[in-house]
Amino acid sequence: MRRRGRALAASAALALTVVTGCSGVGGTPPPVPSAPSVWQPRPGLAWQWQLDGRVDPSADVPVYDIDGFENGADDVARLHRAGRRVICYVNVGAWEDFRPDRDAFPRAVLGAPNGWRGERWLDIRRISVLRPIMERRFDMCRDKGFDAVEPDLVEGYGDETGFPLTARDQLAYNRMIADIAHARGLAVGLKNDLPQIPQLVDDFDFAVNEQCAEYGECALLSPFVEAGKAVFHVEYSEPTRRFCPEARRLGLSSMLKRPELGVWRDPC
Repeated sequence: MRRRGRALAASAALALTVVTGCSGVGGTPPPVPSAPSVWQPRPGLAWQWQLDGRVDPSADVPVYDIDGFENGADDVARLHRAGRRVICYVNVGAWEDFRPDRDAFPRAVLGAPNGWRGERWLDIRRISVLRPIMERRFDMCRDKGFDAVEPDLVEGYGDETGFPLTARDQLAYNRMIADIAHARGLAVGLKNDLPQIPQLVDDFDFAVNEQCAEYGECALLSPFVEAGKAVFHVEYSEPTRRFCPEARRLGLSSMLKRPELGVWRDPC
């Protein structure tokens, strides 16, 4: 596996009760604060996914997904000036020894290596420990001007993490991640985690998927498209002639990428 919901406006009204024989005192209560509105990417939007280094803005597409640490506010602003929406890639399921906040993670939450150099799975059951760290990461995305977040490695319960994680643990953690994003006015995507799409489609604003065509799983992403939410999809080894016809039929935003996720792309 390559490492790479829902904001509701609230309103209220107060019914004025008039009591016979008494002079009624009416008033309008203060409005209930609304959650920040978030961007809602629609199915079929073309996109670029570049996690290798600082972004190259040459792809003529409306959506860019780039590394939140390696790109600055000036990079995001440049893409915005060109009319692009920008997604902030952040790893929320594994510790990375090359990130500037690596010392914020207590050793007790670090699990087994996940197969990527310098990374170890996180104990996502430790929500009280991990939440403030992830809040600071999402603050970074917001402060740099990103429109959305792509939180990676949100299906650790299906891997050998070194912790006895369950599907229930993952649902709780993923919903926490979505809440953190929405509280900051950021859209948030569900990365892979296909088995939990039915439970999480309402909490997330779009999906990001790797290799659903290779494994014959693309139809499992249909709940997002049916809800009017984009599915940003990549393949690494399947040629476009094999997966693009089905991708178009399902309404996916699909392309072929090399595993290093550089600038090169071959879209459907």
